[in-house]
Amino acid sequence: MANRPVVKTVRGIRTIDGAGVRLTRVLSQRETRDFDPFLMLDSFDSLNPSDYLAGFPMHPHRGIETITYLIAGRIAHEDSLGNKGEILAGESQWMSSGSGILHEEMPKASPRMLGFQLWLNLPAAEKMSEPTYLSITREMIPVVEQDGAKVHVISGAFAGAKGVTPGHIQAAVMDVELDAGAQLTLPACTGDTCFVFTILGDALVDGNPLPEKTAALLGEGDSVHLSATADAPARVIFYGGRPLAEPIAWGGPIVMNTQQELAFAFEELERGTFIKHKAKL
Repeated sequence: MANRPVVKTVRGIRTIDGAGVRLTRVLSQRETRDFDPFLMLDSFDSLNPSDYLAGFPMHPHRGIETITYLIAGRIAHEDSLGNKGEILAGESQWMSSGSGILHEEMPKASPRMLGFQLWLNLPAAEKMSEPTYLSITREMIPVVEQDGAKVHVISGAFAGAKGVTPGHIQAAVMDVELDAGAQLTLPACTGDTCFVFTILGDALVDGNPLPEKTAALLGEGDSVHLSATADAPARVIFYGGRPLAEPIAWGGPIVMNTQQELAFAFEELERGTFIKHKAKL
């Protein structure tokens, strides 16, 4: 197996989004070419509810998939398809906005709020597909323990354990807990864009130190070698997905392929024709 080297690092920066949520933005429009098909990565980590209680009130999406995963805390959600509930610690939601969806995500006061939201780009042929929503409970996320490491397989496969298989984008997402000094090698599909994010603690990727709240884009290879420092544990999220190599026209919560498509989407929002599929009675 050939370990993928680190070819680029992106340190998360503190920012405010939604109705006033303080978070760390890791990937944004600056990184779309290198991290294709991954668009945006936001990390939240707070012991102070005032940082996040304002939440993300009802807003639109088109042309992307959003994946929210919680290590700690809870988030109430609702959307125009009629889905409603809470994401709890150790759970995830995988939403494909397709042709258009309205949704809100409202964090609730917790001792700690820790997790991330990832945006995946939909291919041109899927941009106007029917929206879908998948609630991923703890029972749907297998956990593999191996020599001081614990791998939560949200999607993709590791050591015979398989996570969920969403309909549009076959991306791998894994939450890796490493004890102090522990090492782990993950498989990585050749040709996929792969990166890791140190959500908690410092780690080493192919022997290279990676500070907390930093993403590392990985080069070619068929495996990823992760390790924690000798004196502290670490938690690292692994992401892998096949690049689309398509043009991107991105405006706020909507991502299309051309500026004309993007302008039309916002025109539909103004006219009230944005939502093509509503809740089924």
